[in-house]
Amino acid sequence: MDANWIIEGLISYLGLIVLLTFHEFGHAWTAEKCGDDTARLQGRCSLNPVVHIDLIGTVLLPLMMIFLPFGVSRFMIGWAKPVPVNPYNLRNPRVDDILVSMAGPAMNLILAVALMALARVGLLIHLVPMTVVCWQFASLSLLLCFFNLIPIPPLDGSHVLRNLTGMSWEAYAKFAQFGFIGVIVVLQIPQVRLVLSLAVNGTLLLLATIFGVS
Repeated sequence: MDANWIIEGLISYLGLIVLLTFHEFGHAWTAEKCGDDTARLQGRCSLNPVVHIDLIGTVLLPLMMIFLPFGVSRFMIGWAKPVPVNPYNLRNPRVDDILVSMAGPAMNLILAVALMALARVGLLIHLVPMTVVCWQFASLSLLLCFFNLIPIPPLDGSHVLRNLTGMSWEAYAKFAQFGFIGVIVVLQIPQVRLVLSLAVNGTLLLLATIFGVS
């Protein structure tokens, strides 16, 4: 493992931290707008990465996927500490819970659009490294967007599934205690990684076409 590999890995990891921070901020901000200030009172409606770090999802898993031998493809993913939401504070619990859950992936989609716009600026001012970095981070942001739609706790798609199936919060909370194991197992399935790759690359190419980035 040479120095360039380590530097590139650390840059990717720092980008992941920033994107996860915005992701969780999106959840917390939306929850407050829907009537629940639990996240704000716990200091989670913040762009400070420290308050969102999860030992497994933000530290161990991403670093393993970057630096261990099986991470040689630089397929990197992770999650932050779930934003606390009290459903009894939400004005319309079922609809608002889905809105709060989807706010994270939506934030990543917005960031991908903004990053692709910056990539276009990099092309216009002939700053190729800027374009390359923005392209890479836009791709990572889209990966976080689609990854979080997987319906397994602690991922956001699981909240949508909970509402659609009528699962109680109590049952969901018990299932969520071990959900990260399911996430790690699912990521080992080639078909899942293929679908994620197709979704990310397809959306990335669409954005690149819209902004004239090639």
